[in-house]
Amino acid sequence: MAVQFSGLRLPSPSVPTHLLRCQTISNPIRSPSVSVTATLSSPPPTIQVVGGKNPTWHGNENGSSNSTVGGSQGESDWVDMEADLYYWTKALRPVQWYPGHIAKTEKELKEQLKLMDVVIEVRDARIPLSTGHPQMDSWLGNRKRILVLNREDMISTADRNAWATYFARQGIKVVFSNGQLGMGTMKLGRLAKSLAAGVNVKRRAKGLLPRAVRAGIVGYPNVGKSSLINRLLKRRMCPAAPRPGVTRELKWVHFGKDLELLDSPGILPMRISDQSAAIKLAICDDIGERSYDASDVAAILVQMLVRLPTVGMKVLQDRYKIDADGHCGKTFVQKLAVHLFNGEVNQAAFRVLSDFRKGKFGWIALERPPR
Repeated sequence: MAVQFSGLRLPSPSVPTHLLRCQTISNPIRSPSVSVTATLSSPPPTIQVVGGKNPTWHGNENGSSNSTVGGSQGESDWVDMEADLYYWTKALRPVQWYPGHIAKTEKELKEQLKLMDVVIEVRDARIPLSTGHPQMDSWLGNRKRILVLNREDMISTADRNAWATYFARQGIKVVFSNGQLGMGTMKLGRLAKSLAAGVNVKRRAKGLLPRAVRAGIVGYPNVGKSSLINRLLKRRMCPAAPRPGVTRELKWVHFGKDLELLDSPGILPMRISDQSAAIKLAICDDIGERSYDASDVAAILVQMLVRLPTVGMKVLQDRYKIDADGHCGKTFVQKLAVHLFNGEVNQAAFRVLSDFRKGKFGWIALERPPR
């Protein structure tokens, strides 16, 4: 979700993150104008970072959060968190990942899209907006599209219903799936065939023989494209692993006589301008590990989880058996490192990220539909 701010003093991106500390600014500068991609009826939110009104991503080590584990979380809270996330990422090294095979794939994929009857775009159900390629609409043009939100097992029923309603209002066909267990795959196959049924009607009218429907599966790295194909085919035809960059080339596979599927490597923009989205990609393991600092990403994840009423600081403290006296993500990760990993901050960071990815904090979406 893109966030724009005006009239705010931002921390200098040139300041090394290890020199920054959790602190409180007693008189924060307020924004006269906050613009978010979503159109909301609520008044512009006050910029408030977890634990204190501090325009850095660290929060306030000794402050108190307005969020409670059992409290209610309205839409304005999500907008506030997006605004805070924008600030937390400003002092970090930009997350960018564009290996050579992606550039090659993008060029080849554009050519193959011309042959497609229907395009299946796969996104991560935890971050449907952040895993949408900004150029996808222009590439597809008027081609029929099916949107698949994979990993539906990693979000709550409320999140699933919210996204289903959001895309239905836009007239977009959505299938929720679990590529690991195969949920949603048969519905996807039927929908792809039905959307492209008119292809052979036109061919028969021209005196041509019918052919299999061609469907291309596209999306960001590690969102589960190959796993979906393997589940559709009920056999392992495409290499799949829980890390970005496993699929390196385009590959056509046949699903019976009626459907041909094109598996493609994950594609990313050459430059990710929305760093809030980039951080979410890192949190959800949808971008290469070399592109980000795990300790920074884990610290931001902690501050996001603290803001969610279904998690909160108490859940984190209970899980790791440490006493965090504030809501500063960096301090929490450092204490965890001392407590469990002999001071190895990177190991502590990867533990927090891994626990989130495995659902140890519950089934949590990091985005809500804009309104």
